[in-house]
Amino acid sequence: MSAVVDSPAAGRTPPPHPAGPRRGGLLAALREPRDVFAQLPPNWFAAVMGTGIVATAAAGLPVRPAGLRTAATLVWALATVLLLALTAAWAAHLRHHRRTALGYAADPVMAQFWGAPPMAAMTVGGGALLLGRDWLGLPTAVAVDLLLWVVGTAGGLVTAVAVPYLMMTRHRVGPDAAFGGWLMPVVPPMVSAANGALLVPHLPAGQPRLNLLLACYAMVGISLFATLIIVTQLWGRLVHHRVGAARMVPTLWIVLGPLGQSITATHLLGTAAGGVLPAPYAGGAQVFALLYGVPALGFALVWLALAAVITARAARSAGGGLPFALTWWSFTFPVGTLVTGTTGLAARTGSDLLAALAVALYLLLLCAWTTVAVRTARGAWHGHLFLPAPPARTAGS
Repeated sequence: MSAVVDSPAAGRTPPPHPAGPRRGGLLAALREPRDVFAQLPPNWFAAVMGTGIVATAAAGLPVRPAGLRTAATLVWALATVLLLALTAAWAAHLRHHRRTALGYAADPVMAQFWGAPPMAAMTVGGGALLLGRDWLGLPTAVAVDLLLWVVGTAGGLVTAVAVPYLMMTRHRVGPDAAFGGWLMPVVPPMVSAANGALLVPHLPAGQPRLNLLLACYAMVGISLFATLIIVTQLWGRLVHHRVGAARMVPTLWIVLGPLGQSITATHLLGTAAGGVLPAPYAGGAQVFALLYGVPALGFALVWLALAAVITARAARSAGGGLPFALTWWSFTFPVGTLVTGTTGLAARTGSDLLAALAVALYLLLLCAWTTVAVRTARGAWHGHLFLPAPPARTAGS
């Protein structure tokens, strides 16, 4: 059996499930309303990531119908509210359920999702600079983005080291345990690189811009090389041990996240390099953005096709359809990074084909986000999403 299970975090003491609904309507599945704070794993912050990317991906689309920017700004505001609400809720969770909160790090599955809070913060920060500036003004938007970038980058660098360290020294991981979630703790530095590139022009000229640019390129390396290692293991697991539990299949889509975000980061860094790096290297950064971005997009599209057909197969095999869980948010942010990456390549090359692809991917993102957001809102309203998830078993043959 696989070690990849959607198991409760070690040390949790979940509230007992009542024999029947406490009452109809809001939080009916919980014994008491306060039990909403008993189970708040870090993957809840994926909802902020998935909502925020819908907004930021719209900001640069090659096709911009009337009202798109206003709608995108409203979605960014929703992501901001979600970030604030989840941060407050998690503070209450930590205060009243400390053992459960600290236990997430001991769980080999849930520990991976500690990468979500840093990325959620930076997604909202990037949206402030790209969209929120219309409401906040540029100086405030830059300040908000810089604050959230610093917080998110610090948190992301911690997860990029701490979670692999736990996997290497404490977690019990089987030979068939690799899953898309292993990428979650190592993707934040790539998000930092992309969002940091947006901040470069707003720093004082000279050393501040140069140091930030170089730091962003270094973080591209951190995430990219770790991604190559993990995707290789994931491919091997899929070939030798098959797909696994149906509820974990959506995590295959996470692979698109570092791929799309790396295309986005190299594009934005190439643009930011002008006037910061010496002439030969600035030109090289522009060339690298294209020569890396197009091949990476090619592999990302192949993985998108694989993930789609595997997901469809798992949904058919599951009988009643793919069981809904917070892992469904894996359908959103990773696809959104493909939108931003493809948009950047389309702007860089002038390709109508890439522009059309960016729009098509954005429509896919909108469909995915609408579906997942509605299901999440419904599950949160009734309280089912605040109950411990049942253990998932491998379904491979």
